[in-house]
Amino acid sequence: MTWIVFDYGGVLSLPQPESDAEAMAAAVGADPGDFKRNYWEHRLEFDRASLSPPAYWSAVLGRPVSHSEVARLVAMDVASWAYPNAGTVALLEELIEAGRDVALLSNAPVCVGDGLDELPWIAAIGHRFYSGRMGLVKPDREIYDELVRALGADPSEILFIDDRADNIEGAERAGLRGLHFTDAAALRSGLTAELSAR
Repeated sequence: MTWIVFDYGGVLSLPQPESDAEAMAAAVGADPGDFKRNYWEHRLEFDRASLSPPAYWSAVLGRPVSHSEVARLVAMDVASWAYPNAGTVALLEELIEAGRDVALLSNAPVCVGDGLDELPWIAAIGHRFYSGRMGLVKPDREIYDELVRALGADPSEILFIDDRADNIEGAERAGLRGLHFTDAAALRSGLTAELSAR
């Protein structure tokens, strides 16, 4: 048995558009450059659930945020990550239709994971793991160990797909097989080779 585990952002979804990040900054009167820098500077701690949504957005903006601002930013943030990568989603749907064991492992805060779960191509994945719900983040070893435990699999039975080399390296250190994502066509070829070799 082989579990095929997908990352989300940059694999199943397209990268966050610059225009969406700029729209978030404009919605709260922030400088776009400062907003983007702070968005990523504090993101991993938000992904880990070390920061609550109000704490994270306060850190991004450098000031206290209102409840309505947090709600608006969370909604815009989820929407900015909700553009499907059509080629990868089509491949995912083929794997599910063929009865393959698939799962999702994403660095995402709880509020973003809740939003992504509403997307039809994500809801179709029976096993979804978000860093915010686990209190762990990629590429740390512990998140892969927890994935292995939750799936009830041997690490060598898990093929992990991610667009970030450091996340692939983390998975491989935990004994998983890694497949570095570049585009849907290359993924299809790589998966065919991996699955036929098993």
